[in-house]
Amino acid sequence: MPHTNLKSKSVERQLDLILAAMSDQTRRAIIARLARGSGMITELAEPFKMSLPAVSKHLRVLERAQLIQRSVNGRVHRFSLTPGALRTVDQWLTAYRSFWEGNLDLLARYAEKPEKIKHR
Repeated sequence: MPHTNLKSKSVERQLDLILAAMSDQTRRAIIARLARGSGMITELAEPFKMSLPAVSKHLRVLERAQLIQRSVNGRVHRFSLTPGALRTVDQWLTAYRSFWEGNLDLLARYAEKPEKIKHR
């Protein structure tokens, strides 16, 4: 279903940024870590075998997607999760949830009694 208004284009662009950011396993791990509380870059980089500049690049991608936010106090940069962006993904998925649930229900009924299910 194509969207033509400006608000929808903005939401679509945000969704693109979020899904692209979450497509990387390192960034998903950072999000999981931030779900437990905010952290500095050195704390966030600790479990990874990569340089701080490489972790910084991942953090910038997450910031651009509005999945995380940075607060600065002097030279200390702390990062925290901003769950609002994940609501955008959830709203998008909700549009498809009934389709998948219906198909899974049909599959379950078929597995229980395949002879009673009429094929479409």
